[in-house]
Amino acid sequence: MIPAPFEYERAGSVDHAVELLAGDDAKLLAGGQSLIPVLRLRFARPATLVDVGRLDDLRYVREDGDRIAIGALTRHAELVRDPVLARHCAVIPHAAAHIGDPQVRHRGTIGGSVAHADPAGDLGTVLLTLDAELVARGPGGERTIPASEFFTGPFQTALASQEMLTEIRVPAVEAGTYLKLARRSADWATVGVAAARVDGRVQVGLTSMGMTPLRARGVEESLAGGASAADAAARTGEGTDPPGDVSASSEYRAHLAGVLVRRALEQL
Repeated sequence: MIPAPFEYERAGSVDHAVELLAGDDAKLLAGGQSLIPVLRLRFARPATLVDVGRLDDLRYVREDGDRIAIGALTRHAELVRDPVLARHCAVIPHAAAHIGDPQVRHRGTIGGSVAHADPAGDLGTVLLTLDAELVARGPGGERTIPASEFFTGPFQTALASQEMLTEIRVPAVEAGTYLKLARRSADWATVGVAAARVDGRVQVGLTSMGMTPLRARGVEESLAGGASAADAAARTGEGTDPPGDVSASSEYRAHLAGVLVRRALEQL
């Protein structure tokens, strides 16, 4: 299908992008790998697209004190091969390597993926698992949003209409992994599981087990109490609401999540 008509603006800076977002029903365009399909299906009909894809000052990965700062326009392919993440937070490149195909990874951005907030998206789950912080800039300046407060519903976030996600901050982790099952190699996750050892604690996140990325709090509680991987994984379903769709039934997702959680914990 052909998208509905829209105006096109190219932002020259983050502040310029924020100004352009003040227009009637404006939407940011970064890599376009999530937005373009929904435009073509006319699920989204913004009056204006604000192109921020050329703001190269938001493409970086660097150590920042005890955390790692990632520019929102860093592409998935850059995450996969970044040496800082490979040393200090390998769960992010591990997950990014399983996003789409090479073409998608060379265009899609971490900020665009996270702001799109697809419940089947991989990187949102990883950031929630890591207790990441997301930095947004708007007319009132900058603010930091904990990942636990960022995802508010399917395709919905805590970002205000005139705010732009500019940076993601994650901790260095001792170990981490991301496991994903999809119907085809480049598909969204039928179920995904992130597990990471952060400051001596094991933290676990789930993809496609609810309307937002979820933390497997029951699993984490069991592990903190000394439970085995298998016993802890038995609590994977607590607090989840797996959808049933053409990819899988809710019962299948619930079973699969427990299997992947056990495997992820055994890998740590």
